[in-house]
Amino acid sequence: MLDRIQVKQLTGALIVVTFLIIALGGVVRIYDAGESCPDWPTCFGTWGFDISEAEQAAWYEANPDEVDSRGAGHRYTTFQIFTEWAHRLLAGVVLGPLVLLNWLLVRREEELGSQAKLASSVAVALIVWQGAVGWLTVRMDNEHWSVALHLGSALAFMLSLIWLWLAAARDRGEQPEWATFDPVLAARWRNRLAWISAATLFTLFSGAFVSTTAGANTSCGVNGLYDSWPLCQGEFLPSIHDWVMQSQVIHRWLVVAVGVALLVASYLIWKEGEGGQCGSTLCKWIWGATGLYLVNIVIGASYILSWDMVDGYLEYLSLVHLVLASLAFLVLATAWLGSTVVALQERRL
Repeated sequence: MLDRIQVKQLTGALIVVTFLIIALGGVVRIYDAGESCPDWPTCFGTWGFDISEAEQAAWYEANPDEVDSRGAGHRYTTFQIFTEWAHRLLAGVVLGPLVLLNWLLVRREEELGSQAKLASSVAVALIVWQGAVGWLTVRMDNEHWSVALHLGSALAFMLSLIWLWLAAARDRGEQPEWATFDPVLAARWRNRLAWISAATLFTLFSGAFVSTTAGANTSCGVNGLYDSWPLCQGEFLPSIHDWVMQSQVIHRWLVVAVGVALLVASYLIWKEGEGGQCGSTLCKWIWGATGLYLVNIVIGASYILSWDMVDGYLEYLSLVHLVLASLAFLVLATAWLGSTVVALQERRL
């Protein structure tokens, strides 16, 4: 049966599952379920998710050192517990073993070279690291920095899978046109893409920090268009008195800076095309990332402007914001990976 499984196909499936896990992590945050399983790897000392309020109270009584950050009497619904439980199940029971299986399969396929082997080893190391960070996040009661680290580690793991897929496709001679980069452009742009990707990731981190810091979402006010967005408390450049509580201001500054960098990059790669055309694969990737990024700015603004005194924010917009931000980063980082793989290959020739 294992002989029928190919590394390229399995890696593609793992990429999809990983992105679903990232999105499910966003659902966990939206429903305020990050501490709904206060222990790890079990959940209230069990392997299930249907845990009544009485059972939760009994567990806290038996574990007096464990206190929910929302208060000693806070209890979770079955649905909240299920989201966290499902997140752990997909990551630990489904994804983890399949990554190990993929590592073995890479070493059985003789046509796969050193890059594929290295990428598979990096993926194994990162999935172990991600499990440790997940445990730390639970132990730290979902502190903002631990949540940002958890998200960043997940994206790094996904990049290792994309790297493996690109390497396997190239080694097998099955690299599609949309993943084939011009060597000259790749050599010229890979360092630029590395810097823009890193800046986009840092901006994503800052957004995760804002969304998990109590009060940061409302730090620019809830007075609607202009006063709350694009201004902050009615000011274009508000002074910073509290770097934590006003982290949304910093996040907005980063968003603008990266947005400008992407627009400049889109213009330059277009100018480098023949006859001012965006005909190269790399150009399409950069334009795609820029488009996703600009749409996501609108989504972020819509979230801020959705405030209602009764219902608060439209939290589903926060999930869309996370998904699009992750996609924009992954598109840029994939373009960088593809360019780097091509550049390294050309250097060996």
